[in-house]
Amino acid sequence: MAKLYFYYGAMGSSKTANALMADYNYRERGQKTILAKTNIDTRDGKNIIWSRIGLERECILLSDICAMDEEELRTYDAIIVDEIQFAKREQINFLAHIVDDLKVPVLCYGLRSDFQLNLFEGSERLLAIADELHEVKTVCWCGKKATCNARYNEHGIVRVGTQVLLHLEQSKSSQRDYFFSCMKKGTL
Repeated sequence: MAKLYFYYGAMGSSKTANALMADYNYRERGQKTILAKTNIDTRDGKNIIWSRIGLERECILLSDICAMDEEELRTYDAIIVDEIQFAKREQINFLAHIVDDLKVPVLCYGLRSDFQLNLFEGSERLLAIADELHEVKTVCWCGKKATCNARYNEHGIVRVGTQVLLHLEQSKSSQRDYFFSCMKKGTL
């Protein structure tokens, strides 16, 4: 039975690495997958999914999946989408349609909430309609379970700003502006 899965976690919890490994496992068994990411995530190139541990693979965009013919979508054994928090509600509804009506499992990976602990649009919809929710855990710098994301600058923790901040000029090795933290360290 096909299901809509949402794997969520704080930054640094290896969500992208898990998505790439899931894709690899399907393909290693001779199954056909679509690997995708949302259109807003162009940090590592439009058609690349890259993990901090060095895994990398070509992908398509979620908007491409939403534009595909249903007969073509039925030919896949699984659809895997990274950075799902940036998806629109309608895109999540379309992924649910793929699961429910086309019987293709969809695995979504992303953040649950932003640095102010507000839900992202895509994550909010998935929390409401996903068949299975799985937390991808990581540890705060203090040793406790990381439960949130904190945005930092040269002055420390940032509490105001736009929900989405992607540094398109950043390279894979440059300093990150976001860190995972426990509620104590990331207190807003």
